[in-house]
Amino acid sequence: MRGGAETTAVLLAVALCASVNPAIAQNYPERVIEMINPYPAGGATDTMGRALADGMSAQLGQRVIFLNRPGANGAIGTAAAARAAPDGYTVLFTAAVSMVVNPLTQAQTGYTLKSFDHICQTFKNEMVIVAHPDSPLKSVADLIKAGREKSGAVSYGVLGIGSIPHLAMVELSRAADVKFNAVPFKGDADVLQQVHGRHVDFGAVVLASAATSGLRILALFSQQRNPSVPDTPTVRELRYEVAPFSIGGLSAPAGLPPNVKLKLEQACKVAAHSEAYAKLMKTLHQPTDYYAAGDDYANALAQDFEDKRRLLGQLGMIK
Repeated sequence: MRGGAETTAVLLAVALCASVNPAIAQNYPERVIEMINPYPAGGATDTMGRALADGMSAQLGQRVIFLNRPGANGAIGTAAAARAAPDGYTVLFTAAVSMVVNPLTQAQTGYTLKSFDHICQTFKNEMVIVAHPDSPLKSVADLIKAGREKSGAVSYGVLGIGSIPHLAMVELSRAADVKFNAVPFKGDADVLQQVHGRHVDFGAVVLASAATSGLRILALFSQQRNPSVPDTPTVRELRYEVAPFSIGGLSAPAGLPPNVKLKLEQACKVAAHSEAYAKLMKTLHQPTDYYAAGDDYANALAQDFEDKRRLLGQLGMIK
């Protein structure tokens, strides 16, 4: 979307919002709701999003259909959600990177963080480095040694250039003064498959995706060890101050009628605190504070945007 076309789209969205009949909005929802996930099936956001959709369906009394629309590190599905009418019948379940990093690293995504109303945060991901169980890479020290001996020849799979796992590896590479070869894929599930097939030397993914992968977890990008994987060391323990994390949850096109937003917020809160969802979060090694209300989520995203803008500027990755 470019120039005048982008302006026209924004004006159209505003007009659509203004034209929502209050009586119709009051009866929301009266039909199926589509929840877009901008990543492929099989990854952590896919698993969590489907569980949240089921929980919200029960609360709203309407089906919430979960749709995967992957591509361009999440930009394709996120843009599709941004273009939808702000009526509550299209929502977006995604990691912050698609709304925060993509507009900074990709030219003309067609949206910004302000293109969305933020409903609730429902997960907080930590990043990990994984390798095949039979790989000679058994620790981050092994990884760095191999990278220095074969500069640029040691490859790793990652969800898209500019994703949080990728940024974590870029920061680690700088801190350790070593060069690795990043190989981007559409989602964590693809990365894990490539590591299993030994088509790449290792992978960088979210802990939630790696939890049941059967791969060896070499290290965790975190301020401290995760109690659910207590034997996994942090990268910081090796004196590399790299510990990015990723929040995510539910958003919708900006301009939702207040009562529609309130109903979505209430349904999301109940679903995210349900026994089924909480059990899933524990299985996926999520922290206990994975949930945040809409305003808190919006503030966290705004802070994340500023943090990522500084980091990406330092790395020379802003378009």
